[in-house]
Amino acid sequence: MKQISFFLLLMAILTSCSSGSFKIDGNLTNLKGSTVKVIFSGDSGVVDGWTSVDKKGHFTLEGQASQPVLVSLYDSRGNPLVTLVAVNGDHLKVKGDAGKAMGVKVKGNRLNEDWQLFRDEHAAFYTDPNSSRLDAAIEKYVREHPDDMLSTVLLVADYSNYDDRDKVDRMLKGINSEARPESLARPLLDNRVPGKNSRLPRLMSLKLIKHNGDFEEIKLTDGIDLISLWASPQNDRKMLIDKIQTLAESVRVIDVLAESDTLRWHKTIADDPESWPHYWAPGGPLEQGIQLLGITSMPWYAVVDSTGMVTYSGPSLKDAMSKAAVKNARVNP
Repeated sequence: MKQISFFLLLMAILTSCSSGSFKIDGNLTNLKGSTVKVIFSGDSGVVDGWTSVDKKGHFTLEGQASQPVLVSLYDSRGNPLVTLVAVNGDHLKVKGDAGKAMGVKVKGNRLNEDWQLFRDEHAAFYTDPNSSRLDAAIEKYVREHPDDMLSTVLLVADYSNYDDRDKVDRMLKGINSEARPESLARPLLDNRVPGKNSRLPRLMSLKLIKHNGDFEEIKLTDGIDLISLWASPQNDRKMLIDKIQTLAESVRVIDVLAESDTLRWHKTIADDPESWPHYWAPGGPLEQGIQLLGITSMPWYAVVDSTGMVTYSGPSLKDAMSKAAVKNARVNP
């Protein structure tokens, strides 16, 4: 309960200066567990904490953000509940069924209500395993509404086609600066899409959730990183770990679960070496860097060099290890 106590203390501090904060009142049925996890990047940096929920699904939280920010809420098992936009002065109300995230409604400012309207109008696209129709609808909206902040929100939070990096960069730049505040666009700006003829992106950091821990921002410019992304079930996991561990110690491994089922995650990693790192990418804007890797299947591997350049991104562990070993040899002759 350490996280809960910390977050309640944070709430108490923020309440004393509510004129410079936003407030979220939640009323969610079928909410499993007695806590809600909240993550957003506010004025004092990333806030990652928990707030208590009563037996009827009511909860209240406050935060500080002088510029609009994306706020993501998760249940106690890590399942996403809703992502919304908040800024100081907002009093937002979240209502719905926690078991049906698409039906959760947010009221309290026009931007969230417009976002909900877009989701309702394209509900079939959001539930389609093939994201091409949703991506096309977002591209059309961004193209036709350069003065609307919702264009930025959709591109950062709901868009998924990052195969054409230059196209994504053009769309982002095509949104007028007033509708593209850095506080919202930061996930894309932090890992800016490279120019033409660059097939792979540059990743300066990854924002993930550590196993049995909190949000962590992982800097990717300290050496060579091998990112291993997987979804359950992962066959021959011990063999995979043994293979990757043959790399020199200076190659850092970032092991990432890329699915929502955290219960299977706990079971799968139970026999992993204690020193093996474990992270979770539940989706959404905090994991924008993961989306930039252009993942089309699982498992997936990526190698990032000391400049943040992704030198390999694909399904072959052999190719990833080969690229990491070559890069490591160059920096450690």
